[in-house]
Amino acid sequence: MSQDGVMVDPGEAPSIPALAGAAEAAMQAGQLERAAQLWDAVLAREPGHAKALLHLGQHAFHRGDLARADTFLARAAVADPKNPLVPLNRSFVFQATGDAAGEIAALTQALTIDPYFLPALLARATYYERQNQPRQAARLYKDVLTVAPADPPAWLVQPLEHARAAVDANRDALDRHLAGRIKETRTRHAQESTDRFDEAKDVMIGTRKIYTQQPTMLHYPRLPAIAFYAPRDFPWIAELERATETIRDELLALLRTEQNDFAPYVRHVKGVPLNQWAELNHSPRWSAYFLWSDGKRVEPHIAACPKTAALLETLPLARVPGAAPAAFFSALAPRTLIPPHTGVTNTRLIVHLPLIVPENCWFRVGNEKREWKEGKALIFDDTIEHEAWNGSGVPRYVLIFDIWNPYLSAAEQELVCALLDGVRDYYGSEGASPVS
Repeated sequence: MSQDGVMVDPGEAPSIPALAGAAEAAMQAGQLERAAQLWDAVLAREPGHAKALLHLGQHAFHRGDLARADTFLARAAVADPKNPLVPLNRSFVFQATGDAAGEIAALTQALTIDPYFLPALLARATYYERQNQPRQAARLYKDVLTVAPADPPAWLVQPLEHARAAVDANRDALDRHLAGRIKETRTRHAQESTDRFDEAKDVMIGTRKIYTQQPTMLHYPRLPAIAFYAPRDFPWIAELERATETIRDELLALLRTEQNDFAPYVRHVKGVPLNQWAELNHSPRWSAYFLWSDGKRVEPHIAACPKTAALLETLPLARVPGAAPAAFFSALAPRTLIPPHTGVTNTRLIVHLPLIVPENCWFRVGNEKREWKEGKALIFDDTIEHEAWNGSGVPRYVLIFDIWNPYLSAAEQELVCALLDGVRDYYGSEGASPVS
């Protein structure tokens, strides 16, 4: 038979597990007074029952009986010393009684048991905020945001919004403070480039993040992770830029023909996980007209663009038999995003020569976003996350080709060629062209 939700046999008192189960069911149903009665019954049978002590302590706290709450919770701490919920609840009691030292000690105890216990991390941050220590609170709120789930439960949404606001406000205040401290030193070095310093400072305070080389195939160690290289370090760039009009004229001639052979750049076969490429796979919204593909000349296209091809032959293209160079006109359709991605190897760099660039077009590598400017080359490491956007109403056209990373020696270039050739030989046609 059933009595008050507890299954019992005639003439037999309910078991402790049965009583505890009924108490938890009553709590879930919002019947808090009934739950407290059942937990009292559990405690009468087993004075050291950890759950009963914890929940009776919580119940007493919510009724405003702080002394009774602390008595129960102190006993719960002895019964269940590894449960961070117990010192967390004691911290609430200490907060209500105005015992700041006891509150922070209890929170420290909870986080000693479990350093990633989110409710205690949140309570510790709010403690310092109430103590009028917003800077310390912000640092702790940052920890909260680090461990918070991506899809938080309803009770956590507003506290996380508050945490983000506190972190953002502190970051802005720190940035203003540092600007004042750095101003004199920055003025003394006004003629020097401070791009790297500015990025380091912004990463430190949290306005930008760290991007590392993430090649999808070959990572060559000890090559610098430079997003954009300085064009002045490449003597041949000036000649390339001077040829912009000539190259653009050949592109325009192509575009006036009906058979210009622009084809989708992203061409994954069926059955391959597409991830960020699902929208652009086999789509003409990002298309290419190859002069070189997988290290091979596309003769009809070279014949159509002889001046561009002749100029490219004079440049230090990355030459890997069966893999590189790639050289092509890249067309990006209006209102199209090339999503964040990384290239296959840091042994090469990528060169963009912008040819036709409408307004509202940009290109991001790592933390640095730039606008293409017609006739101004960009040289970048594509193993650092990058993306591109054409927000205009007309297509954008760029000449793209790859060159050797200048930090590789001639011997290393040959070794890389031999390595990649060995990979292709091992896998056969299925392993062709490791360069995309």
